[in-house]
Amino acid sequence: QVQLVESGGGLVQAGGSLRLSCTTSGGTFSRYTMGWFRQAPGKEREFVAAISRNGLTTKYADSVKGRFTISRDNPKTTVYLQMNSLKPEDTAVYYCAADSTAMLGYAGMSRYAYESWGKGTQVTVSS
Repeated sequence: QVQLVESGGGLVQAGGSLRLSCTTSGGTFSRYTMGWFRQAPGKEREFVAAISRNGLTTKYADSVKGRFTISRDNPKTTVYLQMNSLKPEDTAVYYCAADSTAMLGYAGMSRYAYESWGKGTQVTVSS
């Protein structure tokens, strides 16, 4: 089973930017659809962005469209989440997830489709 490790979180002022990285090991990265999810205190884990195995399909939550960009580097077995124009409501623990069952061009938005998860990285946006 693939192991996932997130990094790049931190404290940033509203309007600022962060880039999250998720490095993987123990699996064949190109076979995984990759997703980013987040969970704020007292709230359920929610979808943020996903990218298909071949990188050609991306999906975003409406709340982050136009501000966040997901990308992947298959040779480096890493997926990224570039976050711009951050808002206080983006504050959450951000999790990387992998889905080994999706078709080549599919990017799922349901957390139940992802079977492997990282431990998360905290993102805090101050107003």
